[in-house]
Amino acid sequence: MAQTTLFGDVPKTGKSEGIMPLAGRMRPRDLDEFVGQGHLLGEGRILRNMIEQDKVPSMIFWGPPGVGKTTLAGIIANRTKAEFVSFSAVTGGTKEVKEIMSSAEKRRQSGRRTVLFVDEIHRFNKAQQDAFLPYVEKGSITLIGATTENPSFEVNSALLSRCKVFVLQPLSSEDIFGLLRRAAEKGFPDLEVSADDDILRIISEYANGDARTALNTLEAAVADSPSADGHVTVTKDAVADCISRKSLLYDKSGEEHYNIISALHKSMRNSDPDAAVYWLARMLDGGEDPCYIARRLIEFSGDDVGMADPNAMLMATSAFFACKNMGMPECRYALAQTVIYLSLAPRSNSVAVAIDRALSDVRNRPAEPVPMQLRNAETKLMEQLGYGKGYEYPEGTEEKITKMQCLPDSLKDAIYYTPGDRGNEAFYRKRLEAIRDWKAGRREDPPE
Repeated sequence: MAQTTLFGDVPKTGKSEGIMPLAGRMRPRDLDEFVGQGHLLGEGRILRNMIEQDKVPSMIFWGPPGVGKTTLAGIIANRTKAEFVSFSAVTGGTKEVKEIMSSAEKRRQSGRRTVLFVDEIHRFNKAQQDAFLPYVEKGSITLIGATTENPSFEVNSALLSRCKVFVLQPLSSEDIFGLLRRAAEKGFPDLEVSADDDILRIISEYANGDARTALNTLEAAVADSPSADGHVTVTKDAVADCISRKSLLYDKSGEEHYNIISALHKSMRNSDPDAAVYWLARMLDGGEDPCYIARRLIEFSGDDVGMADPNAMLMATSAFFACKNMGMPECRYALAQTVIYLSLAPRSNSVAVAIDRALSDVRNRPAEPVPMQLRNAETKLMEQLGYGKGYEYPEGTEEKITKMQCLPDSLKDAIYYTPGDRGNEAFYRKRLEAIRDWKAGRREDPPE
């Protein structure tokens, strides 16, 4: 007896380890079995309609690992009346591409279509991607590329312009929980598997939106759990061994996520580096994206520290760079250092108040034209119309500052930035007061 999978029948050997991996066995063959991506595959949605009508254009599936890119390609393979060719940019090269293109061109000339699926298309360099272009243009192939990288940067612009990009999202914990429940019930043909819901939810949280990771973890936990007479009960200890932690207490998408980021923010605001580092550790240990944390630190540095210590923004953006280019676990040091620095930095929300005041005027007042003295006269006509007339070049003056008006007339006296008196802002406050007094004629000596 054989087991049917996406890629054909796999002989039943009588031993679970003789069958293809669980992720392969549970791969959906039809849209009705597919989990997630409702924005693309829900009833009446664009991609579902294309697949059901067998009118698939050249397109790129862009999304993180384990969200269904290859599975969608397999569903299209089962649905389309065209010749379906699957190819991996990891294992193949230019020679294989040319052979596939040659065969596709022969089919086109005989009136048959070819759908070519290229997994990890970003692995091809721009020159190699050029090989697809003429065949896509004349319809020899319908190209379906899958990538985990931003196609704007990784796919040849000429090729990208001829493809529709579909963005696939990480699966929700509930989506993955449903997959795991079905896998426990139907994915082990030689075993009766029992797994409590709380155990499956631990795995679904750990997977971070990746169905393949979740299924591989379940399979490993089943293999590591006690069995008797063909029955296996998955234990928390087995799961803990597979994911290298006893439990997963941090919900990256639920209430606990917002509770802990709030605790981190408020601990820094209260100048408590010990608490701040603890909450940071909770987030990192729970699998939070370090770039998300770094973005929040950038926000904090502008909102809560501001000009009281301009180095705070440099620290936060440097931490983001480390997270983006190094990832965990190395970037944890940059995050911890920044959290401690921000906790001890002087406080001022004057930057946040300034931009919010300005945005309020922008949204609630008429959008007045830029004063003529601030415009560039790019053409002779613009110069004749007065563009740039009255502009005063500060560096051309002895004071290195002028009294030129830089706001529209209705806002000429508006004040958005009011420095505080903590940290560096004490200096900026004194200097700004001198600048404003000199411009208003309230003092004779220009600011230094």
